[in-house]
Amino acid sequence: MSAAPSRSVNASAPAATRIYAVGDIHGRADLLSEITARIDDDIRRRPVAHTVEVYLGDYIDRGPHSRTVMDLLAVRLVANRAVCLRGNHEAVMEGFLQDPAILQYWQQLGGMQTLASYGVELRNGTETANDLHRRFLDAFPREHELVMQCLRNQFSCGDFLFVHAGIRPDVPLDDQDPNDLIWIRDEFLDCTRNHERFVVHGHTPVPHPDIRSNRINIDTAAWRTGTLTCIAIEGSTILFL
Repeated sequence: MSAAPSRSVNASAPAATRIYAVGDIHGRADLLSEITARIDDDIRRRPVAHTVEVYLGDYIDRGPHSRTVMDLLAVRLVANRAVCLRGNHEAVMEGFLQDPAILQYWQQLGGMQTLASYGVELRNGTETANDLHRRFLDAFPREHELVMQCLRNQFSCGDFLFVHAGIRPDVPLDDQDPNDLIWIRDEFLDCTRNHERFVVHGHTPVPHPDIRSNRINIDTAAWRTGTLTCIAIEGSTILFL
């Protein structure tokens, strides 16, 4: 791991603590399996007193294996006490689990790939959103319901804040609108001022991790690029696994 690139930032993790953060997965269970193996190997090679594992949301949609991603995250939640954040795609799926009318919007975000991963595909041209809703409820495992119940909108550790999309500048962290945390783009991305904490986020795809003075974006569009980004934060150093 010593050959991996690293950067220093004006923020620090707690003493004797290493934070692993993983970008948007979007149904790429193959890449997630590789990343979790790298995390486990890094911990074996470089022992540290405390480790924190954070997944930044958008586990589902677009890629082919959303169900398997959820299976893998369920294991990490239990075995590693991983922190799983809510992405906008999870929020839309939560909406569909409550209301079949959300299907049309979810389809635009890659929801049909998620349904297919659970074995729920259109059988014929006469099936309705209500039909798919009922079949999805039947196919959605209890373990995945528990994962959804564990999702957080934000997580702080030391000087770092982990969110899916970003924060609204100049609004205290305790007063942030949850919708901003999972949906915001330009107002946050264009802000060059320091926030209460250094922000680690995804949501807006970038060709490579984008480090700014006040934030880092690690959404490298894994579902289409084949690159799932994981960083390890220790002290003020960000290491790219």
